[in-house]
Amino acid sequence: MTDVQTGPNAGTRRRPRARRWLKRLGWLVLAFIAATWLPVLVLRFVPPVTSAYMLERRLAQAWHGNHAFTLHYRWVPWRQIAPVAPLAMVAGEDQTFPFNHGFDIDSIKSALDVAEAGGHLRGASTITQQTARNLFLWSGGGFFRKGLEAYFTVLIDITWPKRRVLEVYANIAELGDGIYGVEAAAQVYFHEPASRLGAHQAALLAAVLPNPRGWHADRPSAYVQRRAAWIERQMRQLGGVAYITVAHPPRPRDAASQSHRSRR
Repeated sequence: MTDVQTGPNAGTRRRPRARRWLKRLGWLVLAFIAATWLPVLVLRFVPPVTSAYMLERRLAQAWHGNHAFTLHYRWVPWRQIAPVAPLAMVAGEDQTFPFNHGFDIDSIKSALDVAEAGGHLRGASTITQQTARNLFLWSGGGFFRKGLEAYFTVLIDITWPKRRVLEVYANIAELGDGIYGVEAAAQVYFHEPASRLGAHQAALLAAVLPNPRGWHADRPSAYVQRRAAWIERQMRQLGGVAYITVAHPPRPRDAASQSHRSRR
């Protein structure tokens, strides 16, 4: 029979063991941060070849035997995108984008208030959150994925300038069934490059963002047309392309409330 270790020395033996486990845990956390931050840092300068959402879509189509599926994606740099395109996305999806730090706290509070009052819990995702989700994660919900989305949103916000966030989002956002980015969408829908998009065309593309597989920019329903017209008005009220190109644009007083209408 072995003696049970008791007395004052037993506690001192346990403390080094606890410190070793804490040290190992600390190294694991640091390794996770380094492994996840590295691609964020690289993609600040390097165009993404694809995105997690695109890969998920390809795999899903292959799984279902749809070998005829074609994914349209072509990266173009910021200078080859008509400024009205990212402006329309900001006007329709996240009007606080130039000022928030990855999260729109007012929108989140408003969404929670509506849910607590018995209403439907609407989305409150910023463009930075949508970029993080599309680029690194998978579709669907769940607290684990939401937690990772928040984590990558923080990494992107502290690593990328605002223009880079918009540049990547404009290139990887799904704008049609299997159509990703403004260049591919402009070519498929309007038969011209993204650099030649007009304000109305850009508004139509932004209008289908909440439901890109059900709504069509080239064959807009009455609802999509109304939504595009609203986005065009918001583009003008925000001050035009200066809102996304000036370093410190004036903040419109109603930006937060207006952006609530289209969050996912």
